[in-house]
Amino acid sequence: MKKIVLNVTLLVMAVLAMILSIWGPEALTVYRDKGILDVIQEQEIENEGVGYRYQLSNNEKLYILSEALNSQSIPETEQSALTRKQEESGYAEGAYAFVVNHQGPSGREITDEEIYEACNEQIAFLTEEGILPAQAEAVEGTIYDATLYSAIDVLEPGNNVAVWKLNIAANKKNISKQNRLLDAYIDADSGKIYEFYVRTEAKWEEINPDELAEKWAGYIGLYGMEEYETENPLLETTPYYKKYVFPGMGEEKAIVTVGFYEGINELFLKISR
Repeated sequence: MKKIVLNVTLLVMAVLAMILSIWGPEALTVYRDKGILDVIQEQEIENEGVGYRYQLSNNEKLYILSEALNSQSIPETEQSALTRKQEESGYAEGAYAFVVNHQGPSGREITDEEIYEACNEQIAFLTEEGILPAQAEAVEGTIYDATLYSAIDVLEPGNNVAVWKLNIAANKKNISKQNRLLDAYIDADSGKIYEFYVRTEAKWEEINPDELAEKWAGYIGLYGMEEYETENPLLETTPYYKKYVFPGMGEEKAIVTVGFYEGINELFLKISR
């Protein structure tokens, strides 16, 4: 009798195992689908455009911006306007491009409402550090224009740098430029000033370009600065300048120039040619 009961029990268990193997997975799938289908699922992701740039080192960002600025032919200042030919398009073809960012800040960058305050904070810091002349005046939206640009490695578009360009508005060109910042390129993430042209009361003899460049490099967070001797005496439109070179991307390098236009007393630090 016990043997019959045991056999029946084993038979029932075998039948149940067969039923579960056939209909079990389907039933489990239906159960899971009930918790997913027709139910709004929330998942936290990065805003569109936030992750559009790779993490670049400060030296790499400097190099990309330098190459992108060199791809354009728009002059930065009145003085350089006398020596540069402006093409109708404003840009030259090449491996790097400098284009207006029509999409605007992505969410993590300085906005157009914040750029003037951010720039003034940097001016105050650079003045305190002795990089900008002590008399440099604050910038304001009623006098300056601010445009957001992207410096892009065309072959590797993920390698790009967003910068604000600040310059005196076209309808304000007749205002006094004494002690004013004329042009500047500002990192749209950190607010740090890469390149600037400023009118000053100082003379070139009173400026220590080595010290200025070293302080600026520390401010940006650059490494590997070395003096750069050029064999081309016509590279600059002023005899008062000194050049420095920084490691860029791979074996490439970026050149930075500290210079001075005598007569108009314009001090500049530029990363473009």
